[in-house]
Amino acid sequence: MPKLPYRAIDVDNHYYEPLDAFTRHLDKKFRRRGVQFVDNGRHTMAIIGDRVNRFIPNPSFDPIIVPGCLDLMFRGQIPKGVDPASLMQVESIEMRPEYRDRDARVAILDEQEIETILMFPTFGCGVEEALTHDIDATMASLHAFNRWLDEDWGFARPDNRIITAPIISLADPEAAAAEVDSVINMGAQLVCVRPAPVPGIPKPRSLGDPLHDPVWAALAEAGVPVAFHLSDSGYLNIAAMWGGKSNFEGFGTTDPFDKIVVDDRAIHDTIASLIVHGVFDRHLTLRVASIENGTDWMHRLAKRLAKLANQFPRSFPNDPVETLRNHVWAAPYYEEDMPALAKLIGAERILFGSDWPHGEGLETPVSFVDDLAGFSEADVRKIMRDNALDLLGRSDVVAGSGPEKKGGR
Repeated sequence: MPKLPYRAIDVDNHYYEPLDAFTRHLDKKFRRRGVQFVDNGRHTMAIIGDRVNRFIPNPSFDPIIVPGCLDLMFRGQIPKGVDPASLMQVESIEMRPEYRDRDARVAILDEQEIETILMFPTFGCGVEEALTHDIDATMASLHAFNRWLDEDWGFARPDNRIITAPIISLADPEAAAAEVDSVINMGAQLVCVRPAPVPGIPKPRSLGDPLHDPVWAALAEAGVPVAFHLSDSGYLNIAAMWGGKSNFEGFGTTDPFDKIVVDDRAIHDTIASLIVHGVFDRHLTLRVASIENGTDWMHRLAKRLAKLANQFPRSFPNDPVETLRNHVWAAPYYEEDMPALAKLIGAERILFGSDWPHGEGLETPVSFVDDLAGFSEADVRKIMRDNALDLLGRSDVVAGSGPEKKGGR
């Protein structure tokens, strides 16, 4: 395990939801319209709305994948002659307590020499897309989920070791504003929004539609940042236009062409909508982060924004590339060109995220530092710790020394 003279902050960790995460607190009138599970005698299937959902093909997480076992696949470094399927490994024991229990997870953080993690859903990242046809059920299901999340993991704990992100859907603008107020009052330090167009009737909307300003205003005023975490954004509908499949199936059969067509379009378009449609011009203190979306898209977006600002100067009261740099933090995939990213947005906006305990993440989270060759010690510390504190609005801690591994809290 790499040694750091401080404890890192990992902005991309996950839990594995129990089957009642979306149903424990769900209003009874939505029982058949929200998330349901059916055991067919061989395995458990998720039914969302009235359709089988395969975003997570094994929603009971039994068995579960070994953390980091797909590292070589996602680096594109599978040795010649090795079957990619052979990299998939599953745990030989039942669900580890640290995947579902807060105290057990904190103990693991101590072993991993990590101070704080930001926690995101696994199964939950596919629910909003599955319910785009039923906005009332969407809002009710996510409200129920957020109550479960606070109950099992907690939004606000004095030690700040685990920070969980309630999910916010903007599909119903009024209900979204009420949900944001609710989770802020419950102590949320971060919220998670799907990188995708906002589902709506009669048509979808941009995240920059003024209808959503009450949400952005409340988050900006409270100093609560927004995390756009990789999710089912519905972009496989683009692949379907080319003859591919329109529904995401985790670990299902994949046509590589679908990946080329879809790639990182959802996060590219999401951040573009916020910038081009003026969200950061209207809400000057709003901070957002892209988590588990990679960062190659940022180079394309910056180039396009610069060109558009020259072509349509009246549409951009502020330099849109500077807006990108000032308001957007990003967690790159560990295999990306991070020096080039630092040149674009500054080392101050790069975040460390391991995706632990997912198979496509890092087996040892802080080994992320091995991919930071060429960065100064000061910039490595920014990436591995201080930038996350800045995102969370805890700049007073950034200015200090931070808790050290020896003699810290």
